[in-house]
Amino acid sequence: MNYKLKFHPDALKDLQELDHRVKLLVLKQINKLSTKPELGQSLGQKHGIDLSGYKKLYADKKRIRIIYKTIHDMVLIKILVIGKREGLKVYKKAGDRDG
Repeated sequence: MNYKLKFHPDALKDLQELDHRVKLLVLKQINKLSTKPELGQSLGQKHGIDLSGYKKLYADKKRIRIIYKTIHDMVLIKILVIGKREGLKVYKKAGDRDG
């Protein structure tokens, strides 16, 4: 079963800001999600940020994180953030963009 990918508008901006090589690596990982949404690691509570139900998937040798949520009843993967960890910045963005 293929899942539909839906990007948060800011996640698309995150993707566009990456250099070409990294963008290709991220897109390769995101394409895997459409058929295997279970690939990522569950997040839960992350330093006071509630990301329960979200997962992270790495790209570019774990330098980039893709934060996403699988919505099974809609066969949908919602991608919230694409970016470097940089002191929890990527997780804080995910908390702000959830909703």
